[in-house]
Amino acid sequence: MQTNLIELRLQHIEKLLLCNKTVLTFNEAAEYTGLSKSYLYKLTSASLIPHSKPNGKQVYFSKAELDTWLLRNSVKTNEETNAAATNYVITKKIGGNYA
Repeated sequence: MQTNLIELRLQHIEKLLLCNKTVLTFNEAAEYTGLSKSYLYKLTSASLIPHSKPNGKQVYFSKAELDTWLLRNSVKTNEETNAAATNYVITKKIGGNYA
C-alpha cells in the first residue's frame, strides 16, 4: 500500500515537472497532449502538428506551439455568438446599409 502511494506521488511530481519544460520529446508530447503515440506519429508524418527535427531523426515539440495547436478551432459559446450578431446588426444599422 505504501509503495502505491509513493508511485502515485512520483507520477504527480513527474507531471508537474513536465509542465515546466518548454521543449518536449515525442513521448513527453504524447503525455502532455493526451494523444496516443501512434496518432501523434501520424500527425507528425503528415506535418499536421508543429514539430522540429534538429538532427533529422529525433522529434521535438515546443510546448507553446502545442498549446496553440490544441486550442485552435475554438467553438464560440452561445453568448459570444449572440454578442457578435448584435454587434453586426448595430454596425450595419450605423453604416446605413439597410434597404
